[in-house]
Amino acid sequence: MIQPGLEFVYEAGGDLGAPVPIGTTVDGTRRIIPIFEGGRVEGPLIKGKLLGNAADFQLTRPDGVTVADALYALQTDDGVVIQIRNRGLRHGPPDVMARLAAGDEVDPAEYYFRTVPEFIAPEGKYDWMNRSIFICSGARYKAGIKLWVWRVT
Repeated sequence: MIQPGLEFVYEAGGDLGAPVPIGTTVDGTRRIIPIFEGGRVEGPLIKGKLLGNAADFQLTRPDGVTVADALYALQTDDGVVIQIRNRGLRHGPPDVMARLAAGDEVDPAEYYFRTVPEFIAPEGKYDWMNRSIFICSGARYKAGIKLWVWRVT
């Protein structure tokens, strides 16, 4: 058996727009969360900023689990643009999720927020991102988000 390890890649923080409701569908309630430009990406392996004109297309299932499906990009400090598709799950006790939905400050340890980002980087300095699996833990705030990304080794 080979046990995987984790290598910290970066922390990202960004501002989010007000949810755009789609409404109730056959598989749950859908909404779009706009992702604004300018959030910082800082880590030992990459530094840059989040680009705008992006969104997280969310589904809240009947069991209360929110499925995130975000498509966005980052631009490194040396000018390289990397596309990201970040999919995952957020859930917790109903009272915690209600506080989160109300915009209250909630300790991220009180709920589960994990994603699997997939990077599409051009050939060159960052093409290592195309050849690894990554995991992410997150924290949601009233008008923002924070993400911590690790490469599975």
